[in-house]
Amino acid sequence: MAFDLIRRVQSLGTPRMLVVGDLILDRYIWGDAERISQEAPVPLLRADTREHRLGGASSVATMLAALGAKVRLVGGVGRDPEAGHVRMLLDDLAIDHRDVVALPDRPTTLKERYIGRAQDRHPQQMIRVDYETRDPIPSEIEAELIRRLPGAVAGSDLVLISDYDKGVCTPTLLRALIRTCREQGVRVVADPIRSKDYSRYEGVHCMTPNRLEAGLASGTLIRTPEEALEVGGTLVRDLKMDAILVTLDRDGMALVRADGRSELVPTRPRQVYDITGAGDMVLSIVGLCLAGGADYDEAAALGNVAGGLEVEKIGVALLSRQEILRDLIEHRGSETGKRLEGEALLAEVGRRRDAGQKIVFTNGCFDILHVGHARLLRQAAEHGDVLVVGLNSDDSVRRLKGPTRPLNSEAARAELLAALESVDIVTVFDDDTPLALIEAIRPDVLVKGGDYSPEEVVGRAEVEAGGGKLVLIPLVEGHSTTNLVRRAAERTVTLHAGEPAVPAPKAVGAIERGVVESP
Repeated sequence: MAFDLIRRVQSLGTPRMLVVGDLILDRYIWGDAERISQEAPVPLLRADTREHRLGGASSVATMLAALGAKVRLVGGVGRDPEAGHVRMLLDDLAIDHRDVVALPDRPTTLKERYIGRAQDRHPQQMIRVDYETRDPIPSEIEAELIRRLPGAVAGSDLVLISDYDKGVCTPTLLRALIRTCREQGVRVVADPIRSKDYSRYEGVHCMTPNRLEAGLASGTLIRTPEEALEVGGTLVRDLKMDAILVTLDRDGMALVRADGRSELVPTRPRQVYDITGAGDMVLSIVGLCLAGGADYDEAAALGNVAGGLEVEKIGVALLSRQEILRDLIEHRGSETGKRLEGEALLAEVGRRRDAGQKIVFTNGCFDILHVGHARLLRQAAEHGDVLVVGLNSDDSVRRLKGPTRPLNSEAARAELLAALESVDIVTVFDDDTPLALIEAIRPDVLVKGGDYSPEEVVGRAEVEAGGGKLVLIPLVEGHSTTNLVRRAAERTVTLHAGEPAVPAPKAVGAIERGVVESP
């Protein structure tokens, strides 16, 4: 599945996305919360930074733009300085806001958050202050937006509804939007409000409510993922949708389709710092994937990944495709293992390079892993993002070190290397040197032990010709496989328990032939 998701992200293209909904301006006031106020038992924030970000439907638009989509936005702002901030931020991101109209009867919706830093801990939100009017937009504004919908939908690959219940997404406007999308054959996906009545969304192709929203809309308390599947089936039928994705925080997502298929899409545990923006990110990724040709299961899986990355950040933060690729790549080891060969190896290295990662390569026999190996590999990994270890095959080791080696098979050696946290990929090569492997991988950094001179390192010229570099890492004195074998042989060893001792000089050859065991 991980390979499929990686390919999906890499092939998303540049979809044209239309976002309809409530625009919000998020203002963040950052500062140090060092003590309690003398005026009241509340923290005192010494503010030092003010930051503006886009929220609501405009947050979805910015997330899509950061992910490589072309975005057009339909909604409204007030006639105030905050509206100017919104339009300036939209311009900076090249988001088309020709259909964002001025609302004379209300301010631009503003959410002002105060973020405090204390004792070098992670910043925490202290309070949020909202400035807003939640009444439905005036009928003349509603009519104007409806008039603009056919042209906006016609130029789009997919439409997203970002409903924050601030007055833009009236039932009349949504019915007109859904009807227009159906007539033009453009799918529409909704992120709904918290309400007992979802009739305004009837006819959307898909929606992405969270656990609480889906439960409220169906009159059911969702306590388990299985209950989410049941509720999802009810909403799909009642609202005539193709599918529904119920987000379940740590439990992932419940995906239910109109044809009766359903599944739970798991997610991995995350360090949650701030849930702000997670729902917007899920909507953005699901919409982007569907517009790019993905099925609902792929869209759900990638929505899980992106939503998880979002909660690891403070506030509404943007993600890039590279960040999503990096997360997919770094956490696919448990699914496929670290040992890769041939085309699979080159494809994996290519994916990691496309994700902006620096490739490090080293090689060796690694017959008996010891502290010198561990330190070399750990230091090698520090020179890039992904460490590829080329491992001499059994035949290659025999040609290099004689018929008594290796002591451990290539399968065992590869498994031990893969168990090291510093190693990302293990690949076995059969040549006497790793030159062909180096030329195929084209690493950014080539690492060897300090017992080599630069002139002796195979592949150095090829790596440097491609813009890479050679790094020599000092060896740990007194540690080598040959020395370990000799020291073990110099002890008293026995062929079998209770049999006469084997003299140490003879034991050396015996151990190298693998016919005796050291204690």
